Amino acid sequence: MTTWNLKGTQKHVLICNGSSCMRKEGEEITLAIREEIATLQLDHEIHTSRTRCNGRCKDACVVIVYPEGKWYSATSTEVGRDIIKNHVDPSIHLHDALIYDFVDDELNAVNESSRIEGIMKKEKTNV
Repeated sequence: MTTWNLKGTQKHVLICNGSSCMRKEGEEITLAIREEIATLQLDHEIHTSRTRCNGRCKDACVVIVYPEGKWYSATSTEVGRDIIKNHVDPSIHLHDALIYDFVDDELNAVNESSRIEGIMKKEKTNV
């Protein structure tokens, strides 16, 4: 196992590698994101981590960028690459891929009309 020195890291990109995301090009998207980081020479600024399920399987493959708190539906390797490019060049349009945006200390749903709302955690615990 590697122990990274993360001093100077500005962004943490969490890439879902749960089973639903892996069926939707999760491995390819992970590699594309990491390749884009290397291409843009941002290895010292952006750290990536593979995660297990992030609970938005219908939006697979889910990519989360912190500290911004933006959750994306990376439906292709190009979208994965654009997520990284966007954080260098904010003019790159990602609104359609955005699931949640962290605003005013909470996650706010974006593009609600084109996404499944999902069940509330409280509903699940009462079942």
